[in-house]
Amino acid sequence: NEFADALSAKAREGLSVKVLLDWVGSIPMDEGLIKRMQEAGVEVVRFRPLTWYTVDRVNNRTHRKLLVVDGRVGFTGGVGIADEWNGDARSPNEWRDNHYRLEGPATAELQAAFAEHWIEATGELLLGDRFFPALQPIGDHATQVVISSTHQRNVMHLMLMTALASAQNSIRIATPYFVPDELTRRQLLEARKRGVEVQIIVPGPQTDARLVRKASRHLWGDLLEAGVKISEFQPTFFHCKLVVVDDVWTSVGSTNIDDRALRLNDEANINLFDQRFASTQIALFDKDAATSKPYTFSDWQNRAANEKFSDWLSSLARSQI
Repeated sequence: NEFADALSAKAREGLSVKVLLDWVGSIPMDEGLIKRMQEAGVEVVRFRPLTWYTVDRVNNRTHRKLLVVDGRVGFTGGVGIADEWNGDARSPNEWRDNHYRLEGPATAELQAAFAEHWIEATGELLLGDRFFPALQPIGDHATQVVISSTHQRNVMHLMLMTALASAQNSIRIATPYFVPDELTRRQLLEARKRGVEVQIIVPGPQTDARLVRKASRHLWGDLLEAGVKISEFQPTFFHCKLVVVDDVWTSVGSTNIDDRALRLNDEANINLFDQRFASTQIALFDKDAATSKPYTFSDWQNRAANEKFSDWLSSLARSQI
């Protein structure tokens, strides 16, 4: 309600306010809230609604999480707009997540990612200084915005494979949905053979997708045996999306480590090659690791027979979850 009210207030002031909602993801949304925003002048559009001519694309959703203000300030990360993100991970009702503010020329890339979907959904081109003002560099971070879309479906997968293959010392991964495909698992195992330390944080008992947790766990055996350290976050649901390689390369944004994110969804990430920024993310990672429970190869081997079966059964759906 607070977010809808804020957007409505700005629309009443005469600002252009555009909201793009994934059709599938917004199905549970209160229609009254949408109507209230529209009556205030907010343009609310659903992305790829189901029609007879879009049936073949209904499984390709947008998972991008973008907010761009005046074409100058951008936000992206894991945070959605719902009550779960109102707190600070102090209870199971408050999810743990990261979100990032971006300024400078890279903001135009976030705006372009929004504009790409907006023209598909509405036919309207977003052009000119109103949406793409001239932007001067701020700071000295080497920043890259990476987006995956309908015609570039494997971009995020290639980005991740390149990062893992180049690791020489350390890999840190934080993700709410860790269902790696065979190539991702192979790259992690090859990294271990090179002596690379690999640490992964995933959700623990608090999760919004038990099927995903089970499918994930089925795939851990070879990784754990090779020395990959997997920990389960305990206080609440863990929704952070973070990869740090060799304490210098960082990727943050909407992308999870699963087939849906890497091959089906439209995603948006920011990559930074900067040791100072990486150190801030490592500090967050280490803080989360301190409240996570290590899951060992012995734990994996000693699962009850019914757990092993249900984990295997869940993994059969991994290409879609």
